[in-house]
Amino acid sequence: MALIVQKYGGSSVADAASIKRVAKRVAEAKRAGNDVVVVVSAMGDTTDELIDLATQVTPLPPQREMDILLTAGERISMSLLAMAIHNLGVDAKSFTGQQAGVITDETYGKARIIDVTPSRITDTLAEGSVAIVAGFQGVNPSTNDVTTLGRGGSDTTAVALAAALKADVCEIYTDVDGVFTADPRIVPSARKLDRLGYDEMLEMAASGAKVLMLRCVEYARRYGVPVHVRSSFSTHTGTLVTDQPSEGEEVEQPIIAGVAHDRSEAKVTVVGVPDVPGKAARIFEVVAGSGVNIDMIVQNVSVAATGLTDISFTLPATDGAAATTALTEHQPDIGFRSLQYDDTIGKLSLVGAGMKSHPGVSARLFAALSDAGINIEMISTSEIRISVVTRADSLDDAVRAVHTAFELDATEDEAVVYGGTGR
Repeated sequence: MALIVQKYGGSSVADAASIKRVAKRVAEAKRAGNDVVVVVSAMGDTTDELIDLATQVTPLPPQREMDILLTAGERISMSLLAMAIHNLGVDAKSFTGQQAGVITDETYGKARIIDVTPSRITDTLAEGSVAIVAGFQGVNPSTNDVTTLGRGGSDTTAVALAAALKADVCEIYTDVDGVFTADPRIVPSARKLDRLGYDEMLEMAASGAKVLMLRCVEYARRYGVPVHVRSSFSTHTGTLVTDQPSEGEEVEQPIIAGVAHDRSEAKVTVVGVPDVPGKAARIFEVVAGSGVNIDMIVQNVSVAATGLTDISFTLPATDGAAATTALTEHQPDIGFRSLQYDDTIGKLSLVGAGMKSHPGVSARLFAALSDAGINIEMISTSEIRISVVTRADSLDDAVRAVHTAFELDATEDEAVVYGGTGR
């Protein structure tokens, strides 16, 4: 008998037929002798529809009320799935995040999990029932207010519960068969990866791969939770994310795990910054003070005649207004000339734990982009990742060119996307 935590995304519970299909899979896992905990997202586009409804009522809805509103989507999913499982002759009970013991800080809209006390879940499992938990939500103990976890919240809920329950595995069900060497919507010849380490998956998630959210992978690595990415639309094996070696695993890892891309970032260039100690620090203190996370940073060589330099950085496009507003307010004390904002960029990242011991990876990457006529605007590297910024309209061509250059294309059937969102 194993303790399994399963998570189903919005496309997997999009309608009544989908919920019945998920219920059948859960019931089969239970009848096989496993203890099963299920975490669900809201049905289909429910969350987006609730956000649209709120903005029709008021252009600036209070964040506390938004969190209460948005948790409704997962509550609908959890109760309907519990009903469907009951209909198959298996006992199931549904729980909100608060009832399941998901404790968060008090940041509305993007709360972080600070503890999980799943006593009601363990009691339910002891009774022989399946526990269904609403993802994406928890409760702050100081205020007793409901909070939501932000993007990827249901994935994070599932991994956090798996860690607290000491589950054997956390299965993340989505609308693709696992983690691929590239987004199969962009590269139909992408290959499914059977196994990935946490670090590689972290880099891919941070670089735009949407199959797993960054916070979920961070939590899994911290607590050593094996994560199995699978499709709820098929019975294929999927991809196991873990640092535990498998029996008979090759000593040397493949050089490249995959190519990730991201269209959600923008670039800010601070023009004419005095090239003296402390100015760069002041710029990033201001940006951090506005609650914005920065990705890539490039500083140009200063012009000798003027003593000025330019500093460019990328950030989530949704945070562009906050960052530029904060910098403009502090322009007099920083002393820069102007700001440039560009939200028509795309980021491509080549990820692989093997690249740190193989020379020539960078040369091969840049040659592939050059041959495809792709111009590079920024470059960032880590031990297992090389990222470049290009124009957004050339990003798809860049991904395909690099994927082929590193011989990642599959020779068998094309990858299947069952739902259409990758979640």
